[in-house]
Amino acid sequence: MRPRSRLAYLTWWLSVLVFTSLLFLIIPTFAADKPASAQSCSDATPHALPQDQGLIGLKLELLRLRTTGRFMYTDAHPDDEDGSLLALESRGRGITSLLMTLNRGEGGQNRMGSNLFDVLGVLRTLELLSADDYYGSAQRFSRVADFGFSKTAEETFSKWGGHEIPLSDMVRVIREFHPDVIASRFGGTSRDGHGNHQASGILSHEAFRAAGDANRFPDLTREGFFAWQPKKLYTDGFGSRQDYSISIDTGTQDSLLGMSYAQFARQGLKHQLSQGAGDWGDIPAGPRPTFYKLADSAIASIPAGTKESDLFEGVDTTLQGLSKKLGISDSQASFLRPGLLALQTKVDEATAAIAQQPADAAKPLLDGLQLTNQLIEQSRQSLMSPETKAALLTNLETKACEFQRAANLALGLDFEVSVDAPVASNAEDAFKAVPGQSFEVRAMVTYTDPVTVNPDEVKLSVPPEWSVTAGKHFTILTGGHRITHVLFRVTVSENAEYTRPYWHRDDPETEAVNKIDDPRYVTLPLPPPPVQGRVSYKLGELTGTETAVAQVKFKNTAGVERSASLAVAPATSVAVEPGTQVIPVSLQGSTKTSVAIHNNVDGSAESNLKLQVPHGWRVEPPTQRVRFDQSNNVSNFQVYPSHLSESRSQLKADLNYRGKNYTEGYTVVTRDDLRVFYYYQPAIQRVSAVDVRLPANLRVGYIMGAGDDIPTVMKQLGVDVTVIPAQQLGSADLSRYSTIVLGINAYTTPPEVREKNQRLLDYVSNGGTMIVQYNQDPEEFNGGHYTPYPAELSHDRVTVEQAPVEILAPQDPIFHFPNQITRRDFDGWVQERGLYFMHSWDPRFVPLLATGDPGEDPLRGGLLEAKYGKGTYIYTGYAFFRQLPAGVPGAVRLFVNLISAGHESK
Repeated sequence: MRPRSRLAYLTWWLSVLVFTSLLFLIIPTFAADKPASAQSCSDATPHALPQDQGLIGLKLELLRLRTTGRFMYTDAHPDDEDGSLLALESRGRGITSLLMTLNRGEGGQNRMGSNLFDVLGVLRTLELLSADDYYGSAQRFSRVADFGFSKTAEETFSKWGGHEIPLSDMVRVIREFHPDVIASRFGGTSRDGHGNHQASGILSHEAFRAAGDANRFPDLTREGFFAWQPKKLYTDGFGSRQDYSISIDTGTQDSLLGMSYAQFARQGLKHQLSQGAGDWGDIPAGPRPTFYKLADSAIASIPAGTKESDLFEGVDTTLQGLSKKLGISDSQASFLRPGLLALQTKVDEATAAIAQQPADAAKPLLDGLQLTNQLIEQSRQSLMSPETKAALLTNLETKACEFQRAANLALGLDFEVSVDAPVASNAEDAFKAVPGQSFEVRAMVTYTDPVTVNPDEVKLSVPPEWSVTAGKHFTILTGGHRITHVLFRVTVSENAEYTRPYWHRDDPETEAVNKIDDPRYVTLPLPPPPVQGRVSYKLGELTGTETAVAQVKFKNTAGVERSASLAVAPATSVAVEPGTQVIPVSLQGSTKTSVAIHNNVDGSAESNLKLQVPHGWRVEPPTQRVRFDQSNNVSNFQVYPSHLSESRSQLKADLNYRGKNYTEGYTVVTRDDLRVFYYYQPAIQRVSAVDVRLPANLRVGYIMGAGDDIPTVMKQLGVDVTVIPAQQLGSADLSRYSTIVLGINAYTTPPEVREKNQRLLDYVSNGGTMIVQYNQDPEEFNGGHYTPYPAELSHDRVTVEQAPVEILAPQDPIFHFPNQITRRDFDGWVQERGLYFMHSWDPRFVPLLATGDPGEDPLRGGLLEAKYGKGTYIYTGYAFFRQLPAGVPGAVRLFVNLISAGHESK
């Protein structure tokens, strides 16, 4: 059999693909009753892993075919999920599973770099999709955004404009997916911690009942999302042995996976590196109980307090019991019960066949597909209520998908669709479809006798107004396999939509609800890829199909070839670098602004680039000519600000290419372990002019932790900053620096900072100033005893950015040199005051500021100063990593004073 390792890449995007009437379907479209965004075959069960291929994948599909159970899990952020439970239900019991995550974690911290806000949300979406591959789960999101840590559900709902937006999205997904059982990671109480967590639990309770109430959200009903009442709602006990309804052991070994469900899920969770998953250890073998409590039930026969053995207890999830589960009588659908019995017979035949020869299972599986499609058509024509019909069709269409996937696995059928383009050296340079351009696509199907393929039945589906022309085709015989090649020429429409998020926020620093640019995709992780292929094949008189997303090839960071879904992109991407600029109002002369241009078209055509500046400012040169004979160009401009005062301005880049203006650019978001996607931003630079004084002759060394943009901002101000690689900490001459600053999470990320901490303390003792910013792991930090005097780091934080700040030591030079700091310098902060404050400390530390969230006592551990030997040691949990890139004037002045501490007389 031909190796199938490439299929892992070819199917990456299938977990997010939703079939519409514009795409080829494995089964007929239910356009009259089924919303365009309803779940599809490829969305129902991701299969990007080796465990989803070959004989193991076939056995898993047969397990799924025996059950109609549908399970939905709800939580707030990526990495909240109980992936172990999802893996057990999906992979261990064949249950069709879906994870509903309210937001994309865009307000969190990034343990892998300096990207924050919405681009971080795209990254975490990709990370969660990779984790979902292991869980065996489909994925959905709501429109609300993570706006940073919140302490109460009330604050969360106030930011989200109340309950209705996320509740509507959750109800939409329930009515689309038709789960029998819902489990919520959170209960909706203060025990959940984060206000987003509490809100998730509250909304899960509300959605459980609202989804079944036809009077709620009538707009959804008009869209075709009819009322559906799940049977049971559980809330998570996560380790609690008190007041639970069910204990589930996810440590059970699975023979197909070769490990336990908890261990397998942990492999998926480790893809969430921006959350710090790289530091999470493996799970040892052995029992791993998790506890859930029955919070609500539509099954009257299960009294409160009942101890259950299974989440689906009281729900008939057998294939033959589907009519009973949905309450469909023989008078409503006389065809259903005998049809389901016939399907069960085919599943039994296929199961028996694979014990002898897996390929022999294909015929009963394709028989089952044919029978299922007949049931689907009969159900469409029936007189059942719209609500019942929608639920029945959702279940039957899932079975059709499973029959088809199982048949293809039994036959060893392989179908690939790829763009005929050179292998790019990286993801950024990978081929992209550009509006108005044409390109070649090759579809290749590999099969063995007795399967037959008619090349005319190999087709491509593309968006409206695109065109496809089939070209030559040929079949070769190699190693007992037939490989049919079909070539196509695809022309992209002039107004083709770019591959980009379907949501956005105009101001991520203040907005907490996403605007939806394309309602067709609401709740989906990402919009579907634009080009897909379908092949229909014959096995005797039976017909099967296989689909594949068009792929492009490139090399990853290790030089290994990999694939990604074809994307649509503009002819040129325009980005102003840096995206933010913080300059002192005392600036004399100019600043440099660069415009980076990435071309997706070949040729030597020239374009005209302009940089628009505020009135009264000057830019040199006024325009530049840019040639398109290379993929990447950087044009530099000198900008001469005029009459500066403390204010905010914008610079805008505008590239005219062949009569069209390009004013935005994209960032390729990926890692070697993730899919590839794109984040778009307008080609602007946000300029903050700040009234700030700088000390003379100050040299700063900056040691990065997880990554932040503070060194960039300090350089823009005119501070002499050198980034010291952590790997050089043991040999670098630290005495060259007046002040050393440790970036965020410096004790968590590079091990050298922990290992060489004594050298840093010696630097302070010898007369240097060191500033330590927050670290995300208080337990590890406290265990390392990294401070010069005893101090205990905590999880304490102040989430309200407007929280009043009291200056506790007004005479301290930090508030006077080189800038006078007053309470007004704490106006205009973004997202939060600070995080990971010290909880207790040695008397030799002096607390300098106090602040607290409304209704709470002020915290004094956010800014501590101590004299150590001849030098100065400062700990700060205040969120300078957010404030400085945002150009918050008071935060800039205070940070300059901090790096100047101990150098007042120099």
